[in-house]
Amino acid sequence: MKKRLIALVALSVVITVCTSVSACNIFKNKQSTEKVQATMPSVPLYEKNAIEVLPTMNSKRRAENSIWVGTFQLVWNDVIDTMVKRPIEFVEGPNVTAENLNKREINKEDISEDSYYIKSGVIKPELKKEIEKGIKEKFDETSDILGMIDFTYDPNKYLFYAMLKKDFKFLEPFDKLEEEQFGANPVNVKYFGIDANSQSTLYKNVSVLFYNKHNDYAVSIHTKGDDEVILYRTDDEKNLNEYYAEIKEKTQDFEDSKFFGSYDRLKVPDIKLYQMQYFTDLMGKNIVNSNLRIDQALETVDFRMNNEGVKLKSEAAIVMKATAMPGPPPRIRKFYFNDKFVLFLIEKGKTVPYFAMRVSDIEAVNNTSNK
Repeated sequence: MKKRLIALVALSVVITVCTSVSACNIFKNKQSTEKVQATMPSVPLYEKNAIEVLPTMNSKRRAENSIWVGTFQLVWNDVIDTMVKRPIEFVEGPNVTAENLNKREINKEDISEDSYYIKSGVIKPELKKEIEKGIKEKFDETSDILGMIDFTYDPNKYLFYAMLKKDFKFLEPFDKLEEEQFGANPVNVKYFGIDANSQSTLYKNVSVLFYNKHNDYAVSIHTKGDDEVILYRTDDEKNLNEYYAEIKEKTQDFEDSKFFGSYDRLKVPDIKLYQMQYFTDLMGKNIVNSNLRIDQALETVDFRMNNEGVKLKSEAAIVMKATAMPGPPPRIRKFYFNDKFVLFLIEKGKTVPYFAMRVSDIEAVNNTSNK
């Protein structure tokens, strides 16, 4: 009985030790995995309330909330125009994002020159200082992404950078409306717009594009400058490019009044967001017919809208690495004198040899020696 009790205690100790070791190993592996994940830009796992930054308006969205701004497109265009000189394709095979970016949905000519800053060059500390000075002088802004790039001098690395900045006011500040929920979310949010108590002077802020039914309508909000804000209410599931095409088509087909009047109402939520995204499906890819690889591709969006107007700041960057150009394998030259050959002997500095021999059968030559 005593021996049996001792055996059970020993077994219990072994199980405890094994369990502890396993737990430690699991914890250690978990820490190791988390450390690796923390150093690499991860592919986002989009949840219902996530925000996704799209590289193009034609990109397929994976999150319920999505944003597109033309900053990354400007950087991509700059890579093509100044370095690659043709639409970008990857050695690794077809890439939908690259194909969409090659279509150039937006160019510098589509935005006023005072709204963007573009710079590219070999990566070095001086380039960072030049960009920082440039965006400070033009926009009185600082960068959110330059600190994420290693600017140690490397003649084989290139940075393509852009900032897009917009700050405009509506014709008249809208009224601040009562807070209420948005959709099915029970949390109240701030709204601005026009209600029954608003002054008629606010009507000029808005033009109706179309009103087809209770969940299918669009308006344009005017500003003090050349910008306008288009708002489209729809339950359709489409990409941003298709939404914009729908707005144009429905606006053209709408035949009712496009004037916003005393029987019309407007309610728009305040928006304040900041999002950064790495375009991981472009990173690590090698460009066809070149020695260039994309090391980093990222974009930030800082967007704010309230009753007074809109503020937008966006940055984008592509870091390119020039690698060794792949070429044909080295030619191995085999100087094998294992068949007919000729041999000469000549003194250094002379032009005529003093000995010559042609060998056709090495065995016959060697057998002539009696020594």
